[in-house]
Amino acid sequence: MKHSLLITALIALLARPSAAEVKLPAFFSQGMVLQQQSQVRLWGWCDQLGHGTPRKQVTVTTSWDGKTYTTHSDHDGRFEVTVTTPAAGGPFHIAFSDGHQLLLSNILIGEVWLCAGQSNMEMQMKGFKGQPVEGTPEELLQCGDTLLRLFYAARAPRLTPANDLAGHWSEANAESVRNFSATAYYFGRALRRTLGVPVGLVCTSYGGSACEAWMKAEWLHAYPQVQQHITDDDVKRLQQRCPTALYNGQLHPLIGYGMRGAIWYQGEDNVPRYSYYASLLKTMVEGWRKEWQLGDFPFYYCQIAPYDYSLIGWGCSHLLREQQLKAESMIGNARMAVLMDVGLKYGIHPRKKRQAGERLALLALSNTYCVKGLPDFAVYSSVEFRGDTAVVAFDRSKEWVYFEHGTNSPNFEVCGPDSVFHTAEAWTSRNRVYVRSDQVSQPVAVRYAFHDWAEGDLMHDGLPVSSFRTDQ
Repeated sequence: MKHSLLITALIALLARPSAAEVKLPAFFSQGMVLQQQSQVRLWGWCDQLGHGTPRKQVTVTTSWDGKTYTTHSDHDGRFEVTVTTPAAGGPFHIAFSDGHQLLLSNILIGEVWLCAGQSNMEMQMKGFKGQPVEGTPEELLQCGDTLLRLFYAARAPRLTPANDLAGHWSEANAESVRNFSATAYYFGRALRRTLGVPVGLVCTSYGGSACEAWMKAEWLHAYPQVQQHITDDDVKRLQQRCPTALYNGQLHPLIGYGMRGAIWYQGEDNVPRYSYYASLLKTMVEGWRKEWQLGDFPFYYCQIAPYDYSLIGWGCSHLLREQQLKAESMIGNARMAVLMDVGLKYGIHPRKKRQAGERLALLALSNTYCVKGLPDFAVYSSVEFRGDTAVVAFDRSKEWVYFEHGTNSPNFEVCGPDSVFHTAEAWTSRNRVYVRSDQVSQPVAVRYAFHDWAEGDLMHDGLPVSSFRTDQ
């Protein structure tokens, strides 16, 4: 009898309408980081209302200033407010109420960065199976930092734009860092140590993803070679390589989240389609900026590292790297981190992720945060031919260029009017490289490390110089 009464009471309890409360996207949650000194958008949903039903009032109260913002949901239940954030600090809390309160606590105000790309951005500190990240055991022993917060978005390719995604915020500790992007972590760690403020990293990535997958359909209209008529079957079959699929599932939900800028590590999947990558990347960045409505926010990206692409049937990654170098001059407020010295001949996933993350941080700290005294990446600018010798000049090279190992380099080639390239001897003087070959009496072009695989050794101020060619 008691058992029957208990079941009856439970059924009655479950049958009652539950007290509704505001629903928020996964990234608006306990422990999040909001961009400091900004107008930050917050949004979510109440109960969906029918047409003709009065819109529901929602209040949002921020503890850092005690201010209450009032808005109303639309008939789909969505609401949005824009709040003013203070200088870096915390922890704070935010209360949402549509008649039933939802309280988010342990919120920090600081610097927020979006981290996106394919497998080399996705690659966690623990590495992939049989593919470790260098230095992980040592880093996990000392990575604890309650002011570095990590949000990792789950993989979610989709045919149509999503409003939310799976993921959660974690403080940096051995467990969370082990399962977070190594490149992004090292980027965030460097910002934390230099700026001394809370840092939030929002990572959305997918191994093997194409640049086209991170773009909106209309942005791709200028590229007739890209598939335009996309179906559910295409998304299931191509997943991370399907045009628009990751924009829809992993980027669209995040658009509008307050941030300082974005870092990007992608390009390997686009190697066979290298010829228009610079234009494609420019279109993607401009599209993101337009959607976010934050102006020309900083965009820093990694040039893909050398690897023997013949192992997977390709052979033109140096041409993709060239496109990435070209993109740097095409995209405003964007810079490229060079990885010529950290490649892995037999592996497309370099182990040296600390260098990738820290070099992205160098770009952000120098160019966005105006930290003085940091090194810069020299870049090829011009060549002059003096008899049998080519003289190569560089920009951003006030500390002069040099070879990492010794006084010569095996990575330079020259050609004469016959366009046949020969290995050349090379030496440096100040911010010039001099190149000549006994087999070329009248050089007309120079190439440096212009192959799939090369161990980059031309350096400036501790940083590598990109592969390049002086011919077109």
